[in-house]
Amino acid sequence: MKLPSNIHVQFLLFAALMAGLIAVLNTVFPAIIHEDIWGIYAFLTFLSFIVGQLSGFLLKSFSDNFFQIMVLGMVLRFIASISFIGIYAWLGVENIILFIADFFIIFLFYLAFDIYTFISNLRPISK
Repeated sequence: MKLPSNIHVQFLLFAALMAGLIAVLNTVFPAIIHEDIWGIYAFLTFLSFIVGQLSGFLLKSFSDNFFQIMVLGMVLRFIASISFIGIYAWLGVENIILFIADFFIIFLFYLAFDIYTFISNLRPISK
């Protein structure tokens, strides 16, 4: 099956797949899903979209600084994620270990999608 070539459609399909997976797991295994999972999902979806748009804009403007732009995207995502977890921990969220585990599982899925789009865009960028 060939995925659509538009990155926005791919991102929308991936986000819908993630929401469906979370909903199924929340129904089947409610003990392994934190009660704030939809907040985590919304944050990571928004963060991934914004970082992807920023990286795409910067790559179009400054294509010779490819490595620096990719590292900037990773650093922004890391700082925002640590800040999100820190704020929730400071507010005293219950079962913080489950919260962090669920956060990083979803984070890794979005990171894998980012790596997939990065690899699929290497050929057009190298020309």
